[in-house]
Amino acid sequence: MTFDQALVMAIIAAAIGMFLWGKWRHDMVAIGALVVCVLLGLVEPQEAFAGFGHPAVVTVACVLVLSRGLQSSGAVDVLTRTVLPANAGPTLSIAALVTLAAVLSGFMNNVGALALLMPVAIQVAGRLDLPPGKVLMPLAFGSILGGTTTLIGTPPNLIIAGFRANQPNTDAFGMFDFSLVGLPLTLAGIVFIVLIGWRLVPARRQAGAAGFEMSAYVTEVRVPEGSVTEGKQVQEIKAVLQELDAQMLDLVRNDIHVRSPRPGKILHAGDILVLEADVGALNEVLMRLGLKLEEDKLPDAPDDKDAKPVDEDHFDVLEAQEPGAGDAEPATFEDNPEDRADLAAATEESEDSPRTEETALMEMAVLPESKIVGSSASDLLLRTRYGINLLAIARQGECSMARLRSMRIKPGDVLLMQGQRDRLSGFAGNSGCVPLAQRDLRIPDKRKALMATGIMVISVSLAALGLLPAAVAFAAGVLASMALRIVPLRSVYEAVDWPVIVLLAALLPVAGAMQHTGAADLIARLLLENVAQGNALVGLAVVMLTTMVLTDLMNNAATAAVMAPIGLGAAIQLGVNPDTFLMAVAIGASCAFLTPIGHQNNTLILGPGGFRFGDYWRMGLPMDCVVVALGLPLLVWFWPL
Repeated sequence: MTFDQALVMAIIAAAIGMFLWGKWRHDMVAIGALVVCVLLGLVEPQEAFAGFGHPAVVTVACVLVLSRGLQSSGAVDVLTRTVLPANAGPTLSIAALVTLAAVLSGFMNNVGALALLMPVAIQVAGRLDLPPGKVLMPLAFGSILGGTTTLIGTPPNLIIAGFRANQPNTDAFGMFDFSLVGLPLTLAGIVFIVLIGWRLVPARRQAGAAGFEMSAYVTEVRVPEGSVTEGKQVQEIKAVLQELDAQMLDLVRNDIHVRSPRPGKILHAGDILVLEADVGALNEVLMRLGLKLEEDKLPDAPDDKDAKPVDEDHFDVLEAQEPGAGDAEPATFEDNPEDRADLAAATEESEDSPRTEETALMEMAVLPESKIVGSSASDLLLRTRYGINLLAIARQGECSMARLRSMRIKPGDVLLMQGQRDRLSGFAGNSGCVPLAQRDLRIPDKRKALMATGIMVISVSLAALGLLPAAVAFAAGVLASMALRIVPLRSVYEAVDWPVIVLLAALLPVAGAMQHTGAADLIARLLLENVAQGNALVGLAVVMLTTMVLTDLMNNAATAAVMAPIGLGAAIQLGVNPDTFLMAVAIGASCAFLTPIGHQNNTLILGPGGFRFGDYWRMGLPMDCVVVALGLPLLVWFWPL
């Protein structure tokens, strides 16, 4: 082992460790690895940022922009309404959804394909009376499988094609070269998902230890002066909430957070109740009890200080003695039209808001790479900057005692937002959130939908027929989309997933350093001598399985960039067809089915599906077995050793 080989292997090992640790974002780790390689002389300074001009990187960016055009024009919405059956049973409905996701993922970003179909999947789950996860996990896995079918289906395929193009006397893989193995695998995976897989998904109707349904949110409501709730006991309010399928968790008074208040405690005007209710019951709770959402304020309304959690006994010392707390007569809340009208009128009069446009509620799921991860509503200045409000948060597996406005947003959270529809849509697009509720967020434009579809078809055809390089063909498509205003000019750069672009561009020179120093060949030789013992088929299986394990623990693009030179080195050591091993890496890097962190699609369904970390392997492990059992024979058949 030479000194340079030891250095690059140590850098790669450190990068993998940082990927697994997850403290830093993937693009930061990749840039760090690149900078270290340059400082140590493993990558020439003039070649350090050549990856940003690599055809694979340019193609990924262009496909993301074209995908945005298909979304914003409503082309996919029209396709969804046309293809999906309206009143089918679980098996047929899931089959249609998963197949559509796989088809879309072959020609657009698979995260975008999942985001488009998630609202439909949740609606289907409700119609079939299934837990959302029973439909969402098959949808996510189907979209991942669909990415294996074409060159542009997923970033690992483009990385593998780039590595092949860099070899002497070879060209990059074509648009449909991946279909030879990817298409049969996808079809087999869909059959497994439809017949068996979805039944293996845990029925998570409850959010872990919190014990509430996925559609339930934790929110804060205030007791206004003159409300029918004012002067009532906690036990009386809890009885009404129980009738409405809601419950009271805590009480906040004078910025003091009371955990589990006594049943006989009297509620005062200005008290804040921490409630748990779904969207459907929330409006009924507000009207029936005359309450007001605490976070439903004017855009310039100042935030209160965060409440300090204390025990009930401490609270009793701080507050004045409540007269008649023990002998108050239970109140009744009559459910009649006159009372409901009075309550609605009182609520409207108490909300002196200058809003002139219709306000709406929107559920949003937080993407893994969302800009708002780690921030709170106060940090984001939602009211002053966007004119919208965060009303509630649904989070799986834990309950936070922080006030709603100070809760740190995490990937997979589901947010209930309020505001004007255009502002909500703009915030969702700019912040990296996916609208879940069935809203008219994308108004279909038939003309633009046809143009967006035509541009994508022409770009794919030009690349597939070899008339233009893929990067040039899709760049031309982006230019046409901009010229025809299919994608708004201000949204072009927002459509690009820049962390992924930086990750790819930074790791390509690092992977090149593994090749030219001989480190990749050394690692491949160690694997083949100690595990495969010179057997080409066993060596192919080792490379594929190693890639599949890594991709479940770190970004799939990073896995492809790390394993591509190792697979190439293994093929050279064995004296067999390099294409077979490169294809094995491409398939393995795309098959992240065991954890919620291996692929963005898995993370995206974590919150809406009510899943826990260990839920994925139940369907994912059999899926991996299907991929290995079928993938190895297909690889050897279509790409002979």
